[in-house]
Amino acid sequence: MKPPVFNNRECGTCPIRHRAVCARCEEPELEYLESIKYYRSYEAGQPIIWSGDQLDFVASVVVGIASLTQTMEDGRTQMIGLLLPSDFLGRPGREIAPYDVTAVSNLTLCCFRRKPFEKLLDTTHHVSQRLLEMTLDELDAAREWMLVLGRKTAREKIASLLSIIARREAHLNMARSPDGSKFDLPLTREAMANYLGLTLETVSRQISALKRDGVIILEGNRKVFIPDFNRLIAETGDDADGGLLT
Repeated sequence: MKPPVFNNRECGTCPIRHRAVCARCEEPELEYLESIKYYRSYEAGQPIIWSGDQLDFVASVVVGIASLTQTMEDGRTQMIGLLLPSDFLGRPGREIAPYDVTAVSNLTLCCFRRKPFEKLLDTTHHVSQRLLEMTLDELDAAREWMLVLGRKTAREKIASLLSIIARREAHLNMARSPDGSKFDLPLTREAMANYLGLTLETVSRQISALKRDGVIILEGNRKVFIPDFNRLIAETGDDADGGLLT
């Protein structure tokens, strides 16, 4: 099977344009990025890069989901993060990949050659500022995830993951509220168990309970519908008001 084809390659109509690292680029910067960018597409399950590999590009996720995984010396692996649409892959100034990156679903990356991109950061303040903001958002998300993994119940963990995805989908669609969000669950239940530190049976049981209680509606195997986002937030154990991620 061939990798998925992504046909929308114009920056002006890019689905992540308002949120990606290039969100504040003006015409001259966009023209420069056009000269150093290329697209790569991957099938679900296909590796993107291995830990220790030379990383000669940085990229934005345009379509799909990728996982970040680290492997211990004895072969045990741990999923340490997810890359959702508009998230940034790679680190300017770092030539070696620190973790494995794998396509969870069919995936398209908008890639920039690393050296020319680093040159752009040195000369364009608002691009480097946007990257800093995204990095700080990622740090905040990592701290939030420490709470999810360390202190929340199984039901709260599942609800938290679903709320994160719902808020991101709403923001990408420039919706005012995640109420009525519908999305494809990016992880299998086995992958969710690995990511959340739960057993497969617990994940399945808690998803079924959220469905039975009307917090979520499942359409087929992977389609999730959130009828009332505030009700989902109440299941996470947080005091959040359900506002969009920034």
